[in-house]
Amino acid sequence: MKYYVSKSNDPAFNIALEEYCFKQLRDIDEIFLLWINEPTIVVGKYQNTIEEINTEYTREKGIHVVRRISGGGAVYHDLNNLNYTIISNKQEDKEGFNFKEFSKPIIETLAELGVKAEFTGRNDLEIDGQKFCGNAQAYIKGRVMHHGCLLFDVNFGELGNALKVSKDKIESKGVKSVRSRVTNILPHLKQPITVNEFGEKIMEYMKKQYPDMKEYVFSEEELDYIAKRAEIKRSWEWNYGESPEFNITRGKRFENGKIQIFATVENSRIKNIKFYGDFFGKNEDLSEIENLLKNTKYTKEAVKEKLETVDIGEYFSRFTVDEVVEVIVE
Repeated sequence: MKYYVSKSNDPAFNIALEEYCFKQLRDIDEIFLLWINEPTIVVGKYQNTIEEINTEYTREKGIHVVRRISGGGAVYHDLNNLNYTIISNKQEDKEGFNFKEFSKPIIETLAELGVKAEFTGRNDLEIDGQKFCGNAQAYIKGRVMHHGCLLFDVNFGELGNALKVSKDKIESKGVKSVRSRVTNILPHLKQPITVNEFGEKIMEYMKKQYPDMKEYVFSEEELDYIAKRAEIKRSWEWNYGESPEFNITRGKRFENGKIQIFATVENSRIKNIKFYGDFFGKNEDLSEIENLLKNTKYTKEAVKEKLETVDIGEYFSRFTVDEVVEVIVE
């Protein structure tokens, strides 16, 4: 295993860095990364950014907005938030999304610090029923990238103001406010430490588990490549993209995430369709599904017939064809 602790707090650089490790360093079986960002909203690959953030507030406060290459929901980072990434070629889960296994370093590090943490739900880590970490994954050809956003001593006021929380998410949690379900790690520690010291504790754990682990040293050429990729991550096109033309918008939250569609239907046929949401998928190219549905009759039967020609779980992990159909057609 190789490791790298980023010295940069630039979110575009750090996201480009982990993407480089994931896609370009394929001959390294396992890589562990730690990184901290300036105040940032990181949106999931399939999310409609405008619907996830408070645009006026983020602009006024100078909060970065960056899209990652993994699915899942939007998260808020600041300098008291620690992010970790595990990249591995050793993925045995057939669906490619074994969140619990990749959360062990955090759970066990906290246990050594006297804090009991648990993996719950789809992809969360909790302390006393309160979430302190959301996880996301990307998957390509037998290689998985798992990353988690650890709330260490985050400003919840900024988090709440910067992020929009949809009504269906609040209702699905059965609580009045999603904010009441989150907690920082720091108040649960017996002895206060800094976020950087917490990162060092995680590194100590990893080095005990992987005694042969060595730091990866990036060449100047690699760093130049990552810097160029970071510029793409800063672009409006990457982080927002063009809003689709549509005359139908529908969405529904299921146990494994939310799917939302924007579609143009003319003469009872689908002219264009676009998928958004906080779901996960092994095949990141949703245009394949979107193109498949073009010119399909806008009926449950016709849409289902088309979707049954592909492995729907490749695009919407742990969703059924019937659930996806339910989102698309009344």
